[in-house]
Amino acid sequence: MSALPLYMNGAECPSAATEHLDVLDPATQKLLGKVPCTTQEEMEAIVASAVAAQKKWRETPVQQRTRVLIKFQQLLVENKDDIACSMVSENGKTMVDAIGDITRGIEVVEHCLAMPSLMMGESMEQISSNMDTKSMRQPLGVVAGIAPFNFPAMIPLWMLPIAISTGNAFILKPSEKVPTASQKIVKLATEAGVPAGIISILHGGVSAVNFLCTHKDIKAVSFVGSGHVGRIVYDLATKHGKRVQCNMGAKNHAVIMPDAHQEQALNGIIGAAFGAAGQRCMAISVAVFVGSASAFLPALLEKAKALKVGAGSLEGVDVGPVISKESLARIHKILAASENAGVTFELDGRHIPVPGYEKGNFIGPTVVSGVTEDMACYSEEIFGPVLCCMFVSSLDEAIALVNRNPMGNGVALFTASGGAARKFEHEIEVGQIGINVPVPVPLPFFSWSSSKGSILGDHHFYGKSAVAFYTQIKTTVSRWEYHDITSDAGSVNFSGR
Repeated sequence: MSALPLYMNGAECPSAATEHLDVLDPATQKLLGKVPCTTQEEMEAIVASAVAAQKKWRETPVQQRTRVLIKFQQLLVENKDDIACSMVSENGKTMVDAIGDITRGIEVVEHCLAMPSLMMGESMEQISSNMDTKSMRQPLGVVAGIAPFNFPAMIPLWMLPIAISTGNAFILKPSEKVPTASQKIVKLATEAGVPAGIISILHGGVSAVNFLCTHKDIKAVSFVGSGHVGRIVYDLATKHGKRVQCNMGAKNHAVIMPDAHQEQALNGIIGAAFGAAGQRCMAISVAVFVGSASAFLPALLEKAKALKVGAGSLEGVDVGPVISKESLARIHKILAASENAGVTFELDGRHIPVPGYEKGNFIGPTVVSGVTEDMACYSEEIFGPVLCCMFVSSLDEAIALVNRNPMGNGVALFTASGGAARKFEHEIEVGQIGINVPVPVPLPFFSWSSSKGSILGDHHFYGKSAVAFYTQIKTTVSRWEYHDITSDAGSVNFSGR
């Protein structure tokens, strides 16, 4: 089976790599393809082509760069189903979830159509006698993105359109587990008119990441993934003088008040906890029932039991496989440790049968109670379809519980009380808050705003914060005296020069 090509100078290019990584269907373990571990010489060539292309691209007027994105958006919409199909086979997503993945990425491209306004600087005249000041935003140069497996289209599109529309060249290292969606997206960008060398793809594992974090010509690195790898990327890249943004781990809580609309709250939590097999950085993994809201638990269990587990390619499936055998083993290990520590399995999906897919990485919806903060199921990000249930007596106690957690990605509150909602919004120490919304992901004209241990770096993904990340402010202070003005009367005669 031939390996997936690299992408450089506006075209696919076979790699001379001798080491390859397998791309497997997580529902069957079928070998779908191989990813080359890009050689050092190939990585150097990709950066060199990006540096050369960016020197011309930065001189392209911003409105012309934006026109390319108009065509890019159109092509993404036209090819949405094709890109989604690759995610279903490589990631295990359901088709509905895969369509949502690419759609959210397209929304970032659409936001970038406002780049002529988003890149505007500031100016003020007469800051002193005959002196003016202006600031402008200029591209950094060549920037890189390291993407995870769980959103094969959306997260590369958090980075790529903003990076190139601000005048940079962009090098993407997609997850080696789900490379095809990125390959399709980048080819569409070239078809839309993005010049050769402005977008490149290199494949591989640790060596590719280390290269991007240390190469002198790469000015910034964007990363989305686990906390462990994110800290390594941040430390290595900043040590080498790069601007870095890292979105990392999460432990997202949903607080359910007794006055919450039961059906709305439970439907939201079920989707947020078990959708995408729990492999979302904004998945709800902890349900906190306040007071008599504990009576909602039996209804939640019935809804969880009704979810269909199977291959994402099958009609009617709600929960697909997790990404790998290693991921499945890790989930089992965390649950076993928590069972030994005393949790109660209200619903145990660890050994759910999936006829015809016995080799798949399946775990059914799992709900545990009796959870304490020192248990592995609470202290670690499980990244699977597991919901921890905790019970408190008051909203104050729920807020204190959430605030003690070191992560700050997202949180939700379900209530019918405006006062409770306002208190929660004001006092909670989490960057993204949903009020009767289980997954409060901001649209691209805002910025991702996770906090605490869920992020490293001073700039967030997409929105105005991402424009700031991918640009450098340059400020000019000028002074011109009026006595410099000269008058040179023109002539209607042709000078002959």
